Amino acid sequence: MAPIKATSLLFFALLWFGGAGLVHAVQDCEMNGQGINPSNGNTTAGKTGLMRCKDRDSGVLQREQQIQNGVFMGLVRHYQDGKLVREHNVNAKGNIDGAAREFAPTGKLLRESVYVDGSETGLIRAFYPGGNRRRIAFNGEGSRESASVEFTEAGQPSALRCGDKPMLAPAFDDAKACGFGAAASQVELFDSAGRVRQRVSYTAGKRTRWESLYDNGQVESSGEITGTQSVGRRFSSTGVKRSEVYGIVNDRRTVRQRELDYSERGTLVREQRWSPDGMPTNDDSFYLNGQPRSKTAYSGSGAQRIVEVSEFHDNGQRARQGRYRAGLRGGTTTSLGTHQSFDEKGRLVAETAYDDKGRIARERAFDENGQLLRDDEVFEDGSRKAFAR
Repeated sequence: MAPIKATSLLFFALLWFGGAGLVHAVQDCEMNGQGINPSNGNTTAGKTGLMRCKDRDSGVLQREQQIQNGVFMGLVRHYQDGKLVREHNVNAKGNIDGAAREFAPTGKLLRESVYVDGSETGLIRAFYPGGNRRRIAFNGEGSRESASVEFTEAGQPSALRCGDKPMLAPAFDDAKACGFGAAASQVELFDSAGRVRQRVSYTAGKRTRWESLYDNGQVESSGEITGTQSVGRRFSSTGVKRSEVYGIVNDRRTVRQRELDYSERGTLVREQRWSPDGMPTNDDSFYLNGQPRSKTAYSGSGAQRIVEVSEFHDNGQRARQGRYRAGLRGGTTTSLGTHQSFDEKGRLVAETAYDDKGRIARERAFDENGQLLRDDEVFEDGSRKAFAR
């Protein structure tokens, strides 16, 4: 009796210039010397054994799969060019269940893990084709990754994510690397060229100190956490500090409290502050000569939150000041009240009054002696007339 041919997946992929279609190879499957069709339940009903499927044209083995009493359950192996590339087990529901492994064409192990009813759970190990460790991870509940470590091809650690307890043994000693002992850990992380890229300290799985490095070995960024306080710094490749961020740490989440930006020369050019719940309170900027450039202060709450803004000339004299309604995420929206402008000697030169909808209602201009030059009432369409006294 001739073998019953297994139904194969057939699809067409359009090429760049629209001509030919690509067809997957047809497989012939058999079990215990008898041809079967894995897509036709009548040919597998009640059968138990190992189904083997080969490419029809070349006769090269493509797949092996266990059948138990007509149900595809147990070992599954996939082959490429006759060489084993993947193997795992499936349960009666068709979900991967148990050990799963992947292989290189040379036969070297590339990846191994364990599934529980379709969910990859527990320790996961990946390897370079040469055999060195590539990545080790641990999946907890819901297949969520809880901890991991990555390596360069030369075997040096390149990335580390610690969990709330040691999870990666025996494949990796994260109890030591993540500081679960009596003292904080000291870990160096490398790039593919063998250069140190980061230095990190952990205490009980939490990162407490860190620094990243430029190619020239200068510190690019650094940070530390002490109790609930954190600070992060960023530097130029020549070692000049460019920014600092201070925050409060709550359950591995950091809420910014203060941020400072510096010029290429290292002088302070901006300082921002936030409340403990993350709402902006102040935003000040500075000229390179050290004089204030602008000062912004937030007050109130909710829809009544107000912003007071003052701007300055580079000699320290006020240039403009006014009040605004604050945006939900900071910044300003509607202009409020009377806004004033000043010359470089601090003399009032103009005033603009806004109505309750943020529209200009009145404009006044003054000369250098403080004498009124113009006083206009401004209407909704932009037209104006001298203000009636």
